[in-house]
Parts: sequence; structure tokens; C-alpha cells
Amino acid sequence: MSVLERTVAEFGTSYGISTLHLAAAVRDNGIGHVVTTELSRTKVEAARSTIEAAGLGDLVTVLEGDAPATLGTVSGPIGLALLDGWKDMCLPVLRLLEDRLAPGALVIGDDSTFASTSDYVAYVRDPGHGYVSVDFPVEDGMEISCWTGR
Repeated sequence: MSVLERTVAEFGTSYGISTLHLAAAVRDNGIGHVVTTELSRTKVEAARSTIEAAGLGDLVTVLEGDAPATLGTVSGPIGLALLDGWKDMCLPVLRLLEDRLAPGALVIGDDSTFASTSDYVAYVRDPGHGYVSVDFPVEDGMEISCWTGR
């Protein structure tokens, strides 16, 4: 796996709690970078502050703005994508990132039991779209998918 395949893309920074975990994993692995996006300026500022206070600022880029625009700038290949923003946007964001996913990349869709994620879940469960996917039954559900690189 190349350095670039250790890029982590996150949709939906919010206050940066999951971003902290992703960045800590990147730090523990000794290589990689997290690129995350958030629409709310207030949340972006809070997340950046939290990430800096945790000493992980050099491992994270927080992009402010609409995910289709901001994540469209992330270069690939991407080794991990966490989709935890607006649920009805998970599928469009995944489709945006697909051409930059590394073969074997993991894609995690949070809150997979919500009705607003049904199109996303159906998409990643259809093997014709290039994923092997399983439901991980925690709280509101997570769909964990592996991009086969079809």
C-alpha cells in the first residue's frame, strides 16, 4: 500500500470527535492523513480547536463547505472513507469518491438503519457496484463495505 492509500476521507466532521479517532489511528500507524469536511463554520472552528488541542493538527485537514465541492478536491487513492454527514448525501458523496478509492478501501456508512440511508445501503450491498458489504449492528447501525476495485 502506498502512502497515498493511507488517505482517510471523512464526510461530516461535526465537532471532530470521530476525526480525533481517525487521526490517532493515522498517528499510531506512522503514516497517512485525514481530510474531513463540514458545512457549519461554527463546527469547523470547534473541530479545528479540538484537533489542535489534542496535538493532531498536523495529521488533519478540515475543509469548510459543501461536501461535494470540498471532497471533490481530495486526491486519491483513499484507503478509508467515513460517511457520517447528512444521511441522504451519503450515496452522492460515495459516488463522488469512488474513482479515488484504492482497491480494498474500507467505506463506513454511519446510521445505516435510518430510512434516509436506504439508497446508500442498497447501493453498497449490490455486488454489481463493486462492494462487499456487511451490516455492523451497533446503535443506529453501520454499514461496513470494502471496495473491490471492480
